[in-house]
Amino acid sequence: MRKLLQWAALVVGISITGAAMATEEPKYQVMLQDGDFELREYESMLVAEVWVDGSFDQAGNRGFRLLADFIFGNNTSVAGEQREIAMTAPVTMEPQSEEISMTSPVTMEQQQGKWRVHFVMPSRYTYEMLPKPNNPAVQIREVPKRMYAVIQYSGFAGEEKTSKKTEQLLNWIEQQQFEIVGNPEMARYDPPWTLPFFRRNEVMIAVQPKS
Repeated sequence: MRKLLQWAALVVGISITGAAMATEEPKYQVMLQDGDFELREYESMLVAEVWVDGSFDQAGNRGFRLLADFIFGNNTSVAGEQREIAMTAPVTMEPQSEEISMTSPVTMEQQQGKWRVHFVMPSRYTYEMLPKPNNPAVQIREVPKRMYAVIQYSGFAGEEKTSKKTEQLLNWIEQQQFEIVGNPEMARYDPPWTLPFFRRNEVMIAVQPKS
């Protein structure tokens, strides 16, 4: 029952926006806005991440559950205790790839059969103070400060629609003459029962000015 209540609290926290229970999101500055496209500069952040296999939807669900288990207390704090970690948004996933490619994942195909799913950790934590995962599948990583090209969209974030939005974002990046330095990442901000027109989804690609 306790675990069920924890899951309920998690999804309620994700779904409430602009209220006292709103979840923390990564800090960024908008450098350029063009309709549904934005160029953002994100501050460095800590993420908890897992590598999972399966289809687009299966990987997202599996990764989410492993990371939720970590933030609900399957961890060890610096004091040797288990601590719950506040949920943040979005939940992000990307396919594994050995090299950056303009054609992958336009069709959202898997590379090496793996997907990386991550939560951003609350900004109040440093690496030293963040509770450490008890499950070795969950890893903590620091993402450096970087720029992302982003496309926002509502509705269902299925594989076909996400692929289409990824292709649109790649075309916009080419028009803006940025250099791609990361794989496309798919970010979901809402629980699955949120009405489609209220959902916030994004595809994000790390970029830098062409030299």
